[in-house]
Amino acid sequence: MSLTQYKGFGGASLSADMLGDENDPAVLLVPDIGQRRAMWRDVGDALVLSGRRVVNLDLRDDAGPAEGRSLAPYVEDLRAVLAQMGSRPVVVAGGRGGWIAARALGLDGAHLAAGLVLVDLPVDEQGSLDDVAARLALPTLVVRGGLAPVNDDTIPNAFDAALPLGETAHIDDCDLALASDRKEALLGQLLEFLERHQPREAMEFKAGSDPRTLRDAMGCFATGITIVTALGADGAPVGLTANSFTSVSLDPPLLLVCIANSAGTAPTLRAARHFGVNVLQIGQQPTSNRFAAKGEDRFANQPWAPGQTGVPLLGGSLVSFECQHESLHEAGDHFILVGRVVRAQFEPHRDPLLYFRGKYRRLHFA
Repeated sequence: MSLTQYKGFGGASLSADMLGDENDPAVLLVPDIGQRRAMWRDVGDALVLSGRRVVNLDLRDDAGPAEGRSLAPYVEDLRAVLAQMGSRPVVVAGGRGGWIAARALGLDGAHLAAGLVLVDLPVDEQGSLDDVAARLALPTLVVRGGLAPVNDDTIPNAFDAALPLGETAHIDDCDLALASDRKEALLGQLLEFLERHQPREAMEFKAGSDPRTLRDAMGCFATGITIVTALGADGAPVGLTANSFTSVSLDPPLLLVCIANSAGTAPTLRAARHFGVNVLQIGQQPTSNRFAAKGEDRFANQPWAPGQTGVPLLGGSLVSFECQHESLHEAGDHFILVGRVVRAQFEPHRDPLLYFRGKYRRLHFA
């Protein structure tokens, strides 16, 4: 076992015990508010024996009664920790730690975690969790009576029913003679869930399988990130974030990008005679987020200038390619836009912004 420190919201330092082989599938244990990581120690040891890498986390140590604390810093802490982990873990949260985990994973949880286990989740007195449950688009197991007998504070079944990919286990339905039986029953539920949603063996995609598995497989290929830009019919600039980009040919100079048919800018890019591809550098992560978000004024406060063909080229990019439309090919739920490069400008002394397994990365030099 080793101790590590994660950086949380506002620079808070969060301690965690690291247990097991770093090459095994990861499980992140989150305690109840007001408790310490020691509450999960026995469970963590058992998970290690079952071939799991365990990160046993302490929440921030804030003063004041647990019931009166704002959840926002805890939620941002957990999202920060998940962003710093090298792989998507299954998150196991106890008590009010489940409030934190559910909210942290309610928006883009499938990019941050492989699954969620909520143990003895109490009634949420700060707001309805049902809306949060409906947004949890990742496998979720609700365990009742996992650490203590079920009581009236257990959250009602409306939460379970709202989960898109949820399932429920009632430990008190088991034959419990001793307190240790409850722990064994909880471990049994955890391991069964882990084996189905985070197997120790290599994952496999076959035709007809869950498309999330294929997405995870594709995400094992590290890429750069680009912003594809063009001018609309009204002369206004449009753009979107894309990482499906590649060089095609040097003679003639061709490149391609893959654009989702559902993208709001897709009709403009289909019709544009010219378009730009801006390869982002490490300092442009906010730009990537802005051009990936919906409802944003993407060019607000964003330095850009028209290229020689008029297409918007983003200031500060690692490379900006100015392209003439060469061809377009339909490809499932995307289309492949091939461009002939008419001009490229680049800054060779910057580092690229990378993307791997659903997270931003940066170069590490040997």
